Amino acid sequence: MSGGVDSSVAAALLVEQGYDCVGVFMRHAAPALPTGALAVVDPRPGHQGCCSAADALDARRVADRLGIPLYPLDLSADFDRIITDFAAEYARGRTPNPCVRCNAWLKFGRLFEHAAAIGASHVATGHYARLDRGPGGEPVLRRGLDADRDQSYVLFDIERERLGKMLLPVGGLAKAAVRKQAAALGLVTADKPDSQEICFVAPGRHAELVATRLGGSRAGEIIDAAGRVLGRHEGIERFTVGQRRGLGIATGEAQHVVRIEADTNRVVVGPRAAVPETDLVAADVRWLAEPPVGPIACEVQCRAQRSAAPAIVTPLAGGRFQARFTGGPEASPGPISPGQPAVVYRGDQLLGGGWIEA
Repeated sequence: MSGGVDSSVAAALLVEQGYDCVGVFMRHAAPALPTGALAVVDPRPGHQGCCSAADALDARRVADRLGIPLYPLDLSADFDRIITDFAAEYARGRTPNPCVRCNAWLKFGRLFEHAAAIGASHVATGHYARLDRGPGGEPVLRRGLDADRDQSYVLFDIERERLGKMLLPVGGLAKAAVRKQAAALGLVTADKPDSQEICFVAPGRHAELVATRLGGSRAGEIIDAAGRVLGRHEGIERFTVGQRRGLGIATGEAQHVVRIEADTNRVVVGPRAAVPETDLVAADVRWLAEPPVGPIACEVQCRAQRSAAPAIVTPLAGGRFQARFTGGPEASPGPISPGQPAVVYRGDQLLGGGWIEA
């Protein structure tokens, strides 16, 4: 229970269905960050962080309203691992996704250990995704019913054997219905704004956090494909593949980040057509369905904010796969950024995914 409306309603629905519920609030923010200044999340209008003292109070009020216990768990050390990984990925010239790490390592990782310790049968959250049963009775993970809120993408890295011990009560609801339910129950979180994407650093300040963690920024040159120097930048952690704005150069035509060379701290730019969008290799693959033994026709999503695109996925040795996109420009996956998840779907079923390597 994060203190937000989604987990509040998830708990309420489970209580209504007769489950014996125990609320858990993850404490992790301040001890995990390198400086007090960066530990403060300055919310944008209509947005906020999560797991703050105010959120803990909201979670407590909801738990009291529902008549269930609520226990805070100090996961600061575990969360520090996520921030360390976040900085290390940028140092490698990659674009990380800390939400996936948090779900795999903490929410459906450490919380399963806590569930086992207290004799709980399931771990439930307010994610917008659905759990179903396949033809053989095996658990299947599907997209949330509300397409605009679907969060299945950030759940791909959960261990497959844990699907049968998960509950996702709001996955079959639209966000408006969740808020309506919260209001009807008199929950204090009914009108609470949604949390921002990265909870542990203020918007626009991730580069500062990364530089602090790494002992300085990774400054270097901005070059074109021919190696001509077009300017300098303040750190590769400020860039992602496909980026057009904020490059700090003027060439008379639009430039996009084509790749980031971490070994030399160089950012390579070029025209939009040079941005990789046709194929990728993903590593550290996790399958939530039966792993394919050969090429399969499917859809692959490469960013949380983009749609999945038609592709042929071919398993490779070493826990990797190749995805070759087949939809053409009209069904592009968007810029392919190393470090981001490549998540494989067939219709609304999530088959698996991996981390984009190249």
